[in-house]
Amino acid sequence: MQNLSDIISTVEFNCSGELLATGDKGGRVVIFQREQESKNRLLSRGEYNVYSTFQSHEPEFDYLKSLEIEEKINKIRWLPQQNAAHFLLSANDKTIKLWKISERDKRAEGYNLKDEDGRLRDQFRITTLRVPVLMPMDLMVEASPRRIFANAHTYHINSISVNSDYETYLSADDLRINLWHLEITDRSFNIVDIKPANMEELTEVITAAECHPHQCNVFVYSSSKGTIRLCDMRAAALCDRHSKFFEEPEDPSSRSFFSEIISSISDVKFSHSGRYMMTRDYLSVKVWDLNMENRPVETYQVHEYLRSKLCSLYENDCIFDKFECCWNGSDSAIMTGSYNNFFRMFDRNTRRDITLEASRENSKPRAMLKPRKVCTGGKRKKDEISVDSLDFNKKILHTAWHPKENVIAVAATNNLYIFQDKIN
Repeated sequence: MQNLSDIISTVEFNCSGELLATGDKGGRVVIFQREQESKNRLLSRGEYNVYSTFQSHEPEFDYLKSLEIEEKINKIRWLPQQNAAHFLLSANDKTIKLWKISERDKRAEGYNLKDEDGRLRDQFRITTLRVPVLMPMDLMVEASPRRIFANAHTYHINSISVNSDYETYLSADDLRINLWHLEITDRSFNIVDIKPANMEELTEVITAAECHPHQCNVFVYSSSKGTIRLCDMRAAALCDRHSKFFEEPEDPSSRSFFSEIISSISDVKFSHSGRYMMTRDYLSVKVWDLNMENRPVETYQVHEYLRSKLCSLYENDCIFDKFECCWNGSDSAIMTGSYNNFFRMFDRNTRRDITLEASRENSKPRAMLKPRKVCTGGKRKKDEISVDSLDFNKKILHTAWHPKENVIAVAATNNLYIFQDKIN
């Protein structure tokens, strides 16, 4: 039986791709570092090994509301590296922390006032003055919390996003988005507030938010109604009035009881170029041109074969699963997860797509991944899997793509898989 606290809840490469961080339901952050390639180990091409593990958040209790606050890490975001140390933001439902990850491979020895084991020396016995020296020691990786940003969210945090000015970041919960300065923990600016005066009139919630990769005044947020709003902070301090509103008109012929639920957007990501954004709803991934609000320029079906199964997916609550999506480094391909430990990749240029599986049975090191196909009815071919035998408990919600190379990280419940392009 798997330990629930080990279930991975977020995956994120740093800006160079040399480090990969995962957060889990137990509040831990595990950082993997890519090994430097060596001449005699060309085959390994830089495998990722554990670099540092630390407890980021602990379970808490809100005594005023009589609510338990889970320690689960909802999001991790790296800051661009400025010096030898690395910094990342990690968030649970209520609190965001800025962590510094640094290395130590030297220690000072030869103090005047204390012995090598740290005990104070008798001052009257000190007759000579020593100059302390730095001595080599085994490498230690230390994680220390530098800032704690708390008490700004009444509802659960679903997104954090570092701004392109690298000084500010935003955090979003179900009804509000706050703008923080990385140096200031005791106040944030509320830039979006969709909470109605009467909560009975609540019709939609914020599901995800992200800063533009190049324009520090622009951000987007998506809603449970399947719409995306782009806001410009130059226009007003409170961005309740959006600059752009992206929505695809619904096809009346395909309307059903589940239409509203499956149109809810679970993730929104700007392309690296800043020209496009991608949104994920329950059955599809859409790519939008920021200059065209009335419909997406590309739509990719992730698992259209589940449309006939929505009734049972509603009963087992899977219809509310929040799948994330990600771009490759050149914005030419996109990836998102599905059920049965399947994940989907779409090539935007050739319009080809592939389904791959992350599982222990067929993921032996260096083994090629075989494309998978789902059979929806009629006669099943040998390599196909029937839609009725898909395992809905095995789901890939979190994926990440290396910013420069074809290396991907896929979180399948409590296992992390790292795949890379075949080496010729």
